[in-house]
Amino acid sequence: MSETRYSRQTILEGFGAASQEKLSRAKILVVGAGGLGVPVLTYLNAMGVGEIGIVDNDVVSVTNLHRQVLYNEFDVGKPKLEMAFEKLKAQNSETKFNLYKTFLDTTDALDIIRKYDCVIDATDNFPTRYLINDTCVILNKPFVYGALHAFEGQVSVFNYKGGATYRCLFPNMPKANEVPNCNENGVLGIVPGIIGNFQALEVVKVLTGIGEPLSGKLLIYDGLSQAMQIIKFSPVADNLKIDALQSSYDFSCEIDVISINADELQETLEKSKIELIDVRTPDEFDDNHLSEAKNIPLDELIERTSEIDFTASVYVICQSGIRSSKAITLLTEMFPEQHFINVDGGMNAIALYR
Repeated sequence: MSETRYSRQTILEGFGAASQEKLSRAKILVVGAGGLGVPVLTYLNAMGVGEIGIVDNDVVSVTNLHRQVLYNEFDVGKPKLEMAFEKLKAQNSETKFNLYKTFLDTTDALDIIRKYDCVIDATDNFPTRYLINDTCVILNKPFVYGALHAFEGQVSVFNYKGGATYRCLFPNMPKANEVPNCNENGVLGIVPGIIGNFQALEVVKVLTGIGEPLSGKLLIYDGLSQAMQIIKFSPVADNLKIDALQSSYDFSCEIDVISINADELQETLEKSKIELIDVRTPDEFDDNHLSEAKNIPLDELIERTSEIDFTASVYVICQSGIRSSKAITLLTEMFPEQHFINVDGGMNAIALYR
């Protein structure tokens, strides 16, 4: 069946049966099954990559559906990992899948990534991206990067045959209050599909040796003008010598953020009276929230601090923990004597706990 299935690729001059064979033997790891991960997974699975690992610990939200087209309305509230596997296996039964229901961290990154030929960064957060970079440098694995912002996207290939790494382009992690994300600023639904497919193409080039991967080059795509530019950058020798992971890949904040997990929050709510501030947008809050929470969106926080009851312990929550960290940074600057507690993993972790 495979010969006929992939015939439109194998008859392609410059690709052929030899490249198809390389794909069939390849092992790739996709970190994130969201906006970027969906097109990467869908096309590489369809094209015949032999073994695909997926790392994800999120659930499908109704706000995902405009861009994460692998999922449908019946999947809302269910783990993305399980829904993606079900659909991808139906698409190509020959593929071997390895599922990792986790958020990649320092305890498992080396063990998971060492098994694969190429890593695809389909995340939306900086800590994981720096963790992927450092792990790939240690293990000498190439990784394909993609990022989104509103109508724009970026793609590059890092650590490819001794080439530049992510740290050569972005040496230092930004502070939590400097990081935009799709939940706050939005993203046009089609843009993740475009950037994810660019990533998938780079993976094919890396695995088969065809073409010229974007190593040492950052492709910047502007969807409104359909313009692309490529910025070249060089390897920095010290960034190629990383031989151990950092103890933590938390955001670089000027304050130490105290955090609790979903289990601990549930226990606290049962035992104590707290002030729980949800800093997501009103639409996100209306879609799903904890009954004890008070909604003060992050972009209104400074003007609405009078609504916070500082006589109680103040906990801050968002969708994933990123905006709540930013909120705590802002609040601590305004109220340095007050202690604030971040809910690690946010509503994503709460949904999994329940």
